[in-house]
Amino acid sequence: MLAPLFTLDVRLAAPKTVHNGPHGERRVIDILGGTFTGARLSGEVLPGGADYQLVRPDGVAEIDVRATLRTDQADLVYLTGRGLRHGPAEVLRRLAAGEPVDPDSYYFRECLFFEAGDERTAWLNRVVTVARGARTRSSVKVEVFEVL
Repeated sequence: MLAPLFTLDVRLAAPKTVHNGPHGERRVIDILGGTFTGARLSGEVLPGGADYQLVRPDGVAEIDVRATLRTDQADLVYLTGRGLRHGPAEVLRRLAAGEPVDPDSYYFRECLFFEAGDERTAWLNRVVTVARGARTRSSVKVEVFEVL
């Protein structure tokens, strides 16, 4: 069973290609900031994190995200996530060009984990989440669900 945890709205920089090596295109997408909102937890996504992606030769983007959240109570939470994004070639081309694309036309899923030090947010250290994302030219919206 899944329960909504929060929705992330994150502003992103343009992807920077590190190299195009034997495993695919390695790129870094810096996090510029954003927000997260939910019934139990809300706040801001701090600038400074990034998505360290590998776009494989088969077109699948392996997502490896690291970010810092600051709750409305000023607690800092470290977020890590792994996931996959893939879809039909034409849909991925339109996404890369920054065109609007229906999120149901491609696959974008993640598992997110948290490290929290404050007693108000320590419960996050003991949850597993799954998430569904939608990408635009300069942002990503991720719906995060706690696995109960």
